[in-house]
Amino acid sequence: MIIRQFQPGDEFAQLDVYNTAAAGLTKFKPGTIVDLQRRTQAKDFDPATRAYAVENGRVVGYCAWQANGRVGYPWCLPGFESAAAPLFAHALQAIKQRGIGKAFTAYRKDWPTITDFFQKQGFTLAREMVNYLLPFENMPTPSARLSNTVTPAVVEDVPGIFALDPTVFRVKSADALKDALWNNPYFTPASLFVLRNRGDGKPLAAGIFITNANYAEPRAVDPLMPCFRLGAFGAEGMTAKRIKGLFSFVAKPDRSILSVGMDLLSYASYMLTDDDEIGCYAAQVASDATALNAFYKQTFERQGSFPVFEKDLA
Repeated sequence: MIIRQFQPGDEFAQLDVYNTAAAGLTKFKPGTIVDLQRRTQAKDFDPATRAYAVENGRVVGYCAWQANGRVGYPWCLPGFESAAAPLFAHALQAIKQRGIGKAFTAYRKDWPTITDFFQKQGFTLAREMVNYLLPFENMPTPSARLSNTVTPAVVEDVPGIFALDPTVFRVKSADALKDALWNNPYFTPASLFVLRNRGDGKPLAAGIFITNANYAEPRAVDPLMPCFRLGAFGAEGMTAKRIKGLFSFVAKPDRSILSVGMDLLSYASYMLTDDDEIGCYAAQVASDATALNAFYKQTFERQGSFPVFEKDLA
């Protein structure tokens, strides 16, 4: 058996491996060749991020990883489960060689065979990503006092936004946050807004509201699927699911967070137009962002969650 990186045409073998190996799992959704080829034919696709186990010229297993340190489960055809360990070791070594100090993974919590594998490999539960929903008819009446204190964000706000609570973000610097917010191909800075200090205009909190009506309806998306949501603070740098009506905010983790969150949510309601075709807010927040969770638990309806496991590679 040899382990090699991606070669053109491997999509078909990978599809067969995954659809065969994962078929018995809860809520399994078969992969498609269109989805696979869309990823492998993207301009930024790196063949080294896919490892394939080949025996007698046949692909019998594979393991994928991403440049942000996310690593996948080593899927193998029945009878070739012994390929899982070397595939996974290869992926972790490749991540470490890129200078990434921590690997992480995310799968459905009702796939215990998969999550048990990662725990046996030394991964520990770091947090859960909790998905929330708020139908517009259940939203408290918006306040009319916000227009003077909440304004669209400008790029100069980014350092102040990052300083509000750096533990919320999955990036390590204000510059990286600026890149995630200002150079995102799926939303523009017009989606961002800031609650400002009346004295010096500095950010007291920041919010984002995704209003693209072409994105997925949140009530139709399985909330247990391990999908990070586009625009949610704490999902920077992730492959993300595009959800219409996604609301997210960040603020200092103190007792004012409930009133601040309502101010930003109310401002988001003023951003809607009759053409937006959005019927509810959606949200996603990490369970270890305890102050933010307090706001969503009080204001939104919990849909479901998925776990995130991490392992230090140093």
